Amino acid sequence: MSRDSIVPAQLRALPWRVLLLIAAIGGFGLVVLYSAAGASLTPWALSQGTRMIMFLGLAIVLSRVREDQWKAFAFPFYGVLVVMLVIVELFGFVSGGSQRWLDLGIIRLQPSELMKLAIVLAVARFYDILPASEIRGWTALWPAALLIGVPAVLVMLQPDLGTALMICFGGAVVAFLAGLPIRWFAGVIGLLVVAFPIALANLHGYQRQRIEIFLNPESDPLGAGYHIIQSKIAIGSGGIVGKGFLAGTQSHLDYLPERHTDFVFATMAEEWGLIGGVLLILAYLLVIRWGMRVAARAQTRFARLAAAGLSTTIFFYVAINLAMVMGLAPVVGIPLPLVSFGGSAMMTVLISVGILMGIDRSSRRLL
Repeated sequence: MSRDSIVPAQLRALPWRVLLLIAAIGGFGLVVLYSAAGASLTPWALSQGTRMIMFLGLAIVLSRVREDQWKAFAFPFYGVLVVMLVIVELFGFVSGGSQRWLDLGIIRLQPSELMKLAIVLAVARFYDILPASEIRGWTALWPAALLIGVPAVLVMLQPDLGTALMICFGGAVVAFLAGLPIRWFAGVIGLLVVAFPIALANLHGYQRQRIEIFLNPESDPLGAGYHIIQSKIAIGSGGIVGKGFLAGTQSHLDYLPERHTDFVFATMAEEWGLIGGVLLILAYLLVIRWGMRVAARAQTRFARLAAAGLSTTIFFYVAINLAMVMGLAPVVGIPLPLVSFGGSAMMTVLISVGILMGIDRSSRRLL
């Protein structure tokens, strides 16, 4: 009996190499969380593993959704999330000084996380229906700017600077790939540079402090600069091969704050060294490369823009977190997807993977 007759066609169509790579990243993350908890499955590794299985299954289910269904769903999905962001602002659950969640009883939903996906789909859909002859006109700019600006402002009010930036980045990438003139992006960057002092003055106190500490962490080594200084020490002390599994002193002796969430890469690098860090980054790059190849194979404008936008969203997660823990960017609370403890980033990334698989399946059918 042949292998093809045993394995259903739906399963054979899945990109198993990519799924195994994603499972490997998540599995390595469980090892890091196990170590961060002092060789214990609780409180982090066990629940993280359960989420991983659940969201990976969701990604496989979403791979069955056709590209045209995502296209039809783009604007309604975006609209529902904008309404939910407004509800969060009015009645949202407050934790850690931020109002970002809707308490639904069973779960606490963070609509801003799903908006990272919705903005890509909505802007891709807008440029899909926009006539090619108008791509360099004003009508190609202001609707997209409105689509991006409304949720970004609502998320900033929560306040959540990191997520607001990712929403802007995701929408801007799709707009750029759609063919908007580069001079417009240069103009926006120029305006941001000019407006930076004003924006800095109007940021929340802790957000302004993060930027100031990024510029000079040693100015408050035992206060606001403590996180990034300890992160650099942990990464540097790992050397080439690391101190060894369960042998990280910075994390186990509680010198490294947020060792299981935002600064989990520092926890990993201390024990697994430069080699572990390079292999993890390479694994992420292979997943992102696959996503960009899905975009290159796509047969429609919407599919190309959506696939490229979702792939760069995953890239932004990884790049911002790594820059943050290495002191190359301010601490903005972006986790390392599939490795940091928590379900929000994992959900967003694996839903993105599910959509990418669905787009790829639709593209192959059209070939």
